[in-house]
Amino acid sequence: MTTEIKKGLDAKAYVPLKEGETYKPYVPAEEDMAEFTFKAVGLGIVFGVIFGAANAYLGLRAGLTISTSIPVAVMAVAVFKILSKFGIGSTILETNIAQTTGSASSSLASGVIFTLPALFMWGVAPDLLQMTILAMSGGVIGILFMIPLRKFLIEREHGKLPYPEGTACAEVLVANEVGGNKAKYIFYGMGVAALFKTLTSWIKVIPDYAAVKIPFLKKGVIGVDLSAALFGVGYILGPRIAWVMVGGGLLSAIIIIPAIAYWGDTQTTPFFPETVKLIADMSTGEIWSRYVRYIGAGAVATAGIITLMKSIPVMIQSFKVGAKTIVKSVEEEVHEDKQHKVVEPRTHQDLPIKVVFFGILAVILMLTLVPGVFGAVGGIDTRLLAAICVAVFAFFFVTVAARIVGLVGVTSNPTSGMTIAALLGTATIFLAMGWTDTSGKAATLIVGCVVAIAASISGDTSQDLKSGYLLGATPRKQQMAELIGVLTSATFVCLSVLLLAETFGFGSKELPAPQATLMKLVIDGVLEQSLPWVLVAIGVGIAIVCELVKIPSLPFAVGVYLPLSTMTPILIGGLIRHWVESKTKKEDVKESRREKGILLGSGFVGGEGLLGVAIAGMAFVEGRKPDGIGTGWIGSDMMAMILGAISFSLLVVWFVKLLKKRDEA
Repeated sequence: MTTEIKKGLDAKAYVPLKEGETYKPYVPAEEDMAEFTFKAVGLGIVFGVIFGAANAYLGLRAGLTISTSIPVAVMAVAVFKILSKFGIGSTILETNIAQTTGSASSSLASGVIFTLPALFMWGVAPDLLQMTILAMSGGVIGILFMIPLRKFLIEREHGKLPYPEGTACAEVLVANEVGGNKAKYIFYGMGVAALFKTLTSWIKVIPDYAAVKIPFLKKGVIGVDLSAALFGVGYILGPRIAWVMVGGGLLSAIIIIPAIAYWGDTQTTPFFPETVKLIADMSTGEIWSRYVRYIGAGAVATAGIITLMKSIPVMIQSFKVGAKTIVKSVEEEVHEDKQHKVVEPRTHQDLPIKVVFFGILAVILMLTLVPGVFGAVGGIDTRLLAAICVAVFAFFFVTVAARIVGLVGVTSNPTSGMTIAALLGTATIFLAMGWTDTSGKAATLIVGCVVAIAASISGDTSQDLKSGYLLGATPRKQQMAELIGVLTSATFVCLSVLLLAETFGFGSKELPAPQATLMKLVIDGVLEQSLPWVLVAIGVGIAIVCELVKIPSLPFAVGVYLPLSTMTPILIGGLIRHWVESKTKKEDVKESRREKGILLGSGFVGGEGLLGVAIAGMAFVEGRKPDGIGTGWIGSDMMAMILGAISFSLLVVWFVKLLKKRDEA
């Protein structure tokens, strides 16, 4: 018997349930509907590979990634609609499985690119097998630890923990089920961004950077990266966060760098950590690289730790609840095995706790027994200690992250702060053991990598499970889809990172890998005890002042740490969003434009990221760096700046016009 499906989510989808109340999902538990199918999982795998590679490129360039749940969901809807014209039908639960499978790769990419590039900078570059094992290990641990937490965090805390991305994704799927055609904006964005990237980075008929020197300000330069992806990120973030990040960049560009330059004119010897050049002989970029980067690192590390400290009450509560919930799940399953197995409704069925236990045990044994996973450090006893560090830190931060994202969303998940805390803890243990050489540093970073992936993937998993709870999905099938998404996308994400490393190198202008550089500085500072503490202390002071004057310290610190040119297109995107949305007072039109803009912005990120990886792949095959067909076509720096500015302006104008097209009622 088929139950009639509602035309929207139940009214109780957004509010806490009263005593005795139950939430009725969009698809009832008794509904027998196709869900975990080959076409749904296969489509999710394809989208996971695409957005995983694109997010890897974005993170290595800008130090941040975006949540891909909604873009993947919208694209899945579009593909399934096309397939329906050929008689291949699909259901809303299949679409949900596709987005669950596909979105797992973004969190995986975050953990990989925030940490592993530091190994390349140390000269101990990992191979594809090692990177893939680490990525899979972190992803599997994060998902498995989340399984016993689902009933508490998703079901019992319904309405109290909103899980914003998960709720929004469910709304998008229901809206597309009812009617609408939104996927075209993602494809528009991907096509235009890929074309723009081709012109700036492949055939190079226009530049990818423009800069203006500030008159009467020593070494003062304001630049902009002409990047469609960064512009799209700015629109997604909105004007407030964009302004804060640019504020940090302006502090570096027009205050800190000129101040160091003026002070350097009085110095007659190199200033540590520089040991050769005088400050007076340095360019703006060299001053940023040798000094401002350490100030920014101190600010980001402090802001991350402050963010983490603010979450301590939630962390302690989450950890206690998580531990109790896991113990209770084990006891209940043992009791059910001794008695008659209780058959729960489809919408409440998780993977068995045995899968969680043996899965985590298998990961720990693999990390311990497989030589080379933690690099060249020690023997099996050393790897066992490192694996135990992984398990302890991952369990703690998975339970923390899964609850925090329920309150503030995936984009506000303090993964960097958690990773830094894990690195500090592991580095302290390794310092006590005397493992302070390069192999010890590598092993410390690898522990942080697996923990970062686990914490990041747990946030994504919890959002996906929230979408499934609202829609009426089967949890165990979603959990299987998450595991498949991690295991299938890990190799491609890591391959993308290797290609980018071979082509551009990390720490370069094209791929500064800011988060990984920060992690490298943290480990070097603890194990070598050789940080330029004066510079780091300035950064610490900046973060503390931000907190005192109620400025969000983490985005401001990221602005200080990254070049201003990276922040500028993000600000332009945020300002365009504010301007476009402020032009109408009709709430439905405003919401429509916001949604179209976010989908376009996601397409920009996907298009530029994929072409960046494609360029790296072609250069790798040809055995050379991508010099570009049109290199040298532009006659002067001024002409390059003007042409780049005009091209980027045309991109922005097209974006705005597409948003302001007649909105659907």
